[in-house]
Amino acid sequence: MKIINYILFIAVLSFSLSCKKYVEIEDPKDQLATGTVFTTDATATAAMVGIYSDMNASNYQFANVLTSFTCAMAADEFVYASVLANFDEFKNNALTSGNGYVGLMWSSPYNFIYRSNAVIEGVSASGTLSPAVKNQLLGEAKFMRAFCHFYLVNFFGDVPLILNTDVIANSSKPKTPKAEVYAAIIQDLKDAKSLLVSAYPGNGERTRPNKTAATLLLSRVYLYTGDNALAEAESTEVIAATTQYSLLKNADPNNAAHMTKAFLKNSLEAVWQLQVVNTLGGRNTWEGNTLIPTGAPLYRLTKGSDGLESGFEAGDKRFSNWVGNYTTTTAPIVTHYYPFKYKVRLGPTGAAVTEYSMILRFAEAYLIRAEARVGLNRLSDAKDDLNVIRDRAGLAPLAVAATPAIAMAQVEQERRAELFSEWGHRWFDLKRWKSLSGDPSKSRADDILPKSKSSWKSTAVLFPIPIEAMRTNPNMVQNPGYN
Repeated sequence: MKIINYILFIAVLSFSLSCKKYVEIEDPKDQLATGTVFTTDATATAAMVGIYSDMNASNYQFANVLTSFTCAMAADEFVYASVLANFDEFKNNALTSGNGYVGLMWSSPYNFIYRSNAVIEGVSASGTLSPAVKNQLLGEAKFMRAFCHFYLVNFFGDVPLILNTDVIANSSKPKTPKAEVYAAIIQDLKDAKSLLVSAYPGNGERTRPNKTAATLLLSRVYLYTGDNALAEAESTEVIAATTQYSLLKNADPNNAAHMTKAFLKNSLEAVWQLQVVNTLGGRNTWEGNTLIPTGAPLYRLTKGSDGLESGFEAGDKRFSNWVGNYTTTTAPIVTHYYPFKYKVRLGPTGAAVTEYSMILRFAEAYLIRAEARVGLNRLSDAKDDLNVIRDRAGLAPLAVAATPAIAMAQVEQERRAELFSEWGHRWFDLKRWKSLSGDPSKSRADDILPKSKSSWKSTAVLFPIPIEAMRTNPNMVQNPGYN
């Protein structure tokens, strides 16, 4: 109980110090005692919102740079152009259990799961919260628990499923089979959908999950688990929310609806974002601050005929608007390309923040539905969804694919060009898709990654269980391929 109270105290304190913008309430200065956390709407909300604040409080964390960057390097999207041991292991798919970033990608989601469980238990037991706030917080906490379990299972495969705050029992819990983890994720997201509403809570910014966020993540989970019919149904529900969301495609770069504005805070493409917390020096997002160079970029799109640099069709506006470039000034003259979806490295001192970190984006709903429809052998409908994405990118419409295999190749191309450098999409896709070789033991990663990674091994599709988890949990078993 002392551990629970301490974490809740930190959550409330974190909220009151750095995260007031998430919800418009007064700092609960006289209500920080942990015994009263779930007695008022304000302090209960602070416990939940404190999670979002901590997710994005510092750089190179699970919830901002780490997931997007490490997975991009583990796949075939970009490389780090300097020497950094932790990054080199991802780039070479030669991870060790002592890699510090792997450790963070394990411990941080479990920290947020624990805190979400504390909110679920505290809110459920409270008899003083207003019904609307109680439902909202239960929905958000279940969404967060599902979100973190989703990333854990995609990083590591079978992982412990943690659904309560029993620290003693959970500290020695063995791995839960992936199918059971996914079943729990689905139940949490179904619960979240029933509890949340379409309107964004608090101050109305898109920085706390709403019903659509739960629906979009649920559609992704159904797609990943092979339930194409339900993936189509849930993504259709997201797409139907056209008054709140749309793809930005105006031809005028100065127009607010131009695609370069997609990553602005509260843009019509944003389903869920994380608000900047540390704005020191004019920082907007950790992603923009890290990716946008002041000289030669450290993070460079992969080169060669199979690299992402060559992975866009001629005339694709995603390349011209979402990829930056830098040409060296001394021999050898080389042009390097880097992700440029975020436009602000450091804004003018004192200027208002214009960008938030994008976690869930509306375009994904069309891509999910297209892939699900291919799986249902509805190739004409799948083509229509892909053409919505291609239209925004300025590309010619596709004709109906002659076979499901051709349609899936089209899905793969559009997902790669649309979602690059965002939250591990490419890495997860390569892991979950079957190899075109017909070998059921192989994945699409086995088809593609050996072309650029001479030491590729199939076991690299799972990250190693971190050394600290192996050391502290007597029932933990290391993933195949790691000593």
